[in-house]
Amino acid sequence: MESTKDDFYRALRKQIQDFLRTKGKGFQYADLLMTAPDLFHLLCKLALDKRVSFASKALIATAIAYFVSPMDMIPEGLLGPAGYVDDVAVAALVLNRTVNAGNGEVAAEHWAGDGQLLTLLQSIIETADQMVGTGAWSRMKKWF
Repeated sequence: MESTKDDFYRALRKQIQDFLRTKGKGFQYADLLMTAPDLFHLLCKLALDKRVSFASKALIATAIAYFVSPMDMIPEGLLGPAGYVDDVAVAALVLNRTVNAGNGEVAAEHWAGDGQLLTLLQSIIETADQMVGTGAWSRMKKWF
């Protein structure tokens, strides 16, 4: 039986698409913002994969919690979907660390987004300082 209620992935994708079509038209980080559902999906897949170490899973779980928490550096409750830019930055930081911890093949296997995962992660990390602000990005890097 198909559920009429969207899961987080679909709801997030729809919310961001609607935002970019209306209020967020011309949003500077639209392409990176659209990766939010795919990054969230990857975090969830890696958290459940038996090949990923407990230490990496703990970091991944923290990123998932940050994603779904209404209380973060740039709250979605105040800014709408534009508030997901910090979630995207945190996801990229955690996924980059997870890949560098020896989980690159597993991450690539689970990646359902467009393009090359490593290229995307590097692009987000390089842009994060501008996306979320220097002070916020510095604090996030310390937390994660």
